[in-house]
Amino acid sequence: MAKVLKRSKKTRHVVTEGVVYITATLNNTHVVVADKDGNVLSWATGGSSGFRGAREATPYAAQITAENALNKAKTLHSLEKAIVYVKGIGAGREQAIRGIASASVDISAIFDITPVPHNGCRKKKVRKL
Repeated sequence: MAKVLKRSKKTRHVVTEGVVYITATLNNTHVVVADKDGNVLSWATGGSSGFRGAREATPYAAQITAENALNKAKTLHSLEKAIVYVKGIGAGREQAIRGIASASVDISAIFDITPVPHNGCRKKKVRKL
């Protein structure tokens, strides 16, 4: 006879203040919610929010993506305050921040961590559309 193994229940830790990382590229928007130690609480992208192809890069998709990630973190970990780090030059930068605010999470600080070269590597050639 097979033995029934008892599985230990996962304990969900309550995090009232977290860190939100928004990466806005030209093709997509990624939103990651983590705690102060860097443990990921929830995440969302334009594709996981139901957008496909070129629609992932729109500001509306960035807003919905941020709302989805923050609502997931609020329901699972009862998140209340957040520090926001924005990276990239995509179209959804500001809208993603507005999406966090509309998810009723208090934003305590906003930092721009877009990497800027001090004349390092040669840039890519300009796209000809």
